[in-house]
Amino acid sequence: MANHKIAILRGDGIGPEITNAAIGVLDAVASRFDHTFEYSFPLIGGEAIDREGAPLPQSTIDECLKSDAVLLGAVGGPKWDNLAGHLRPEKGLLGIRSAMGLYANVRPAVLYDELKGASPLKNDILKNGVDITVVRELTGGIYFGERGYKDGPLGRVAYDTEAYSIKEVERVAHIAFQIAQGRKKKVTSVDKANVLESSRLWRAAVERVAKDYKDVELVNMYVDNCAMQLVKNPAQFDVILTSNMFGDILSDEAAMLTGSIGLLPSSSLGDGKRGLYEPIHGSAPDIAGTDTANPIATILAAAMMLSTSFGLYDETACIENAVRKVLAKGLRTPDIAGFGGRKVGCEKMGEEIAHAVLNLK
Repeated sequence: MANHKIAILRGDGIGPEITNAAIGVLDAVASRFDHTFEYSFPLIGGEAIDREGAPLPQSTIDECLKSDAVLLGAVGGPKWDNLAGHLRPEKGLLGIRSAMGLYANVRPAVLYDELKGASPLKNDILKNGVDITVVRELTGGIYFGERGYKDGPLGRVAYDTEAYSIKEVERVAHIAFQIAQGRKKKVTSVDKANVLESSRLWRAAVERVAKDYKDVELVNMYVDNCAMQLVKNPAQFDVILTSNMFGDILSDEAAMLTGSIGLLPSSSLGDGKRGLYEPIHGSAPDIAGTDTANPIATILAAAMMLSTSFGLYDETACIENAVRKVLAKGLRTPDIAGFGGRKVGCEKMGEEIAHAVLNLK
């Protein structure tokens, strides 16, 4: 029996709907495995702006740091698009990652057999499946380097600086190798070491870390080749380890191989067990309140939370098998309804997965 405290950041748009579905599934897990999950609901994003005047109130930070893990819905929407940058809902997400010390983003991309028709790739390319985890460095690189404007010989110049320290690379590399040890024991480290000095440091640091994981194969690959290989032969990849900007791009490419971003979860991790778990999609304000969102990514994010933060591996497998069972049963939310099966809403999909958790043999 386990007792865990979970902060639920519902957020904006479809956030409340998809987190409600995930809570229903977590409650089913608690019932089946005799656990207790205690939930709190701090504010973030637009909801926090409306009620507290800031996208990330201090009370939210305090509550998340008191919790064993954090489950996030989504933030943002057109209602807050005209606010100053420091007041935008997205600042809440960046802020909570920083406050929790999270520097590695982990994104699995799995293609379900029942949804192969949703992938843009041909069947002969998909014959060996798609099961990739992208580990992206989250708090360094060009997104956080020095930036600004200056005058140049051809006029006004804007610049952004890519910079990495050895420690930043090594700590995210350890996470990638540890994940690979529980999978197919292969890490593909993606860089641009033929051009960028920061990539040369990246490659050297990763190769040093690899010496601590003798059971894991390391392959170095240039980012342009990786982008091509993801489309040409995705089955060659197990864990992809890469920098902030490259990971931002490649993880979205990997996501689209599965046919719908509504199916894909992610986690943001640091040095401890506490992590932040969320779907990779946005707040989708255009469908908020219509019961048409796909809750599967958020439900699978909750499953990642159970294994990564709580060490509940059987419970994670139960949720993943429940999702497969419901998809095999033919139930589809609108985003995947064009690929066979019966269309259901967000609430019904969550209920069906929770029911499967309780009744799996």
